[in-house]
Amino acid sequence: MLIPVILCGGSGTRLWPLSRKSLPKQFVPLIDNKSLLEHTLIRLQGLLEPKNTIKPLSNPSKVICVAAEDHRFFVQSASHQVGVPTSIILEPVAKNTAPAMALAALSCEKEDLLLFCPADHHISDVQLFHKMVHSGAQAANSGSIVTFGVNPSFPSTAYGYIESLVKADSADEGPKAVKRFIEKPDAAKAEALILGGHVLWNAGIFLIKADTLLHALKQYAPDILQSCEHAMAQAQVDGEFIRPEKSSFSECRSQSIDYAVMEKDPNVVVVPFSGQWSDVGSWNAVADLTSPDGNGNRIVGPGYIQDSANTYIHASARPVVALGVDNLLIIDTPDALLVANSANAEQVKDIVSLLAREGVEQATQHRRVARPWGWYDSVDQGARFQVKRIGVKPGASLSLQKHHHRAEHWIVVKGTGRITCGEKVFLLTENQSTYIPIGEVHRLENPGSIELEIIEVQSGSYLGEDDIVRLEDNYGRTL
Repeated sequence: MLIPVILCGGSGTRLWPLSRKSLPKQFVPLIDNKSLLEHTLIRLQGLLEPKNTIKPLSNPSKVICVAAEDHRFFVQSASHQVGVPTSIILEPVAKNTAPAMALAALSCEKEDLLLFCPADHHISDVQLFHKMVHSGAQAANSGSIVTFGVNPSFPSTAYGYIESLVKADSADEGPKAVKRFIEKPDAAKAEALILGGHVLWNAGIFLIKADTLLHALKQYAPDILQSCEHAMAQAQVDGEFIRPEKSSFSECRSQSIDYAVMEKDPNVVVVPFSGQWSDVGSWNAVADLTSPDGNGNRIVGPGYIQDSANTYIHASARPVVALGVDNLLIIDTPDALLVANSANAEQVKDIVSLLAREGVEQATQHRRVARPWGWYDSVDQGARFQVKRIGVKPGASLSLQKHHHRAEHWIVVKGTGRITCGEKVFLLTENQSTYIPIGEVHRLENPGSIELEIIEVQSGSYLGEDDIVRLEDNYGRTL
């Protein structure tokens, strides 16, 4: 049975300020108002359906996602949004791709064929992607480790390379023996590799039987496998979530699958992919997903460009104007703005590191924060007050809670809310409000069929998020 496995790790620094540690790029709605994870699930959905013509791959029942504990509700929401059933393995700490893949393999039957895909890539031609997977199925079922490489269109320094023993532009699109993996090269080396004709961009996509992967890990990275075995032997299952035991997994060595296995195993083959592919790894890569005008300018959102060329604007809400500029990346969000020369796109992650060292909150946190029940947006704050917009999904509810240091005023601006305040339970509709005193037990619920939105005004001596005493919670969060 084929089981797709989506690796959902990643910190989100290269697409700052839209993508941040609290909301990495794979969960940001970047293309057609869908996240890259949603697009990945949709792309894999065709391998789940009975009408799939790739007969050797059978018909699996679900997709496995391996994700961070902090991102579990992003993954769950994406799965529900596109209607693809998932089983979500939650890493207690990030340990790179080798341990993540080991966890997935240990959760499957030994004969299962696992298709490992990153959550944050964009592949527009789904049928060609399915054809590529089909091309590697026989080799993988026979015990080979199949990796997939993209036919390079230019000498990129942003990607790693796979060198095969047969020219990559051969008419044979089947598996080819891998000679070596090459780390991201400098410009001169990248050009020489392309001219040699034996290389492909490393897409980080693998097709491998579970027992083949476990055997390779036992041979080349036995300590990683042992830590993962101990963690999965004591894993806790909570609905869609599988939680490996934390202390065992925390002891696991962090290493990529390329270093742990691929560069050492002699039985690795590569299948070329000739379609459009992007790892969406920089703002230049994001810009390339938008059609340019006659001057090479690209705009997403309320952006305006005049007397400018080769400039990309990503405007979240307010108007953003570029006048008389060339080769700029302009990324505007409600609480941070990036203006960069397109030649410096790869250095965005360095700026994020600088901001984090300086203690700038926006380096890692968004003003708008996702929660399992919905979201909140910190609109304004000052001495002893804070104003938030809060959105609650239909049927969802916040935890039953209280605060030691703040009172809250709630004003309903859309939908209907069911309010618990002490012993009272009542409904509020649009333009109605209520007051929650300091120390009072309270809860906000949405009993309706549309999103509930309120304005919350907090006042008090301390307004931090850690002044929440949860008495009851529907989402398994710490009480």
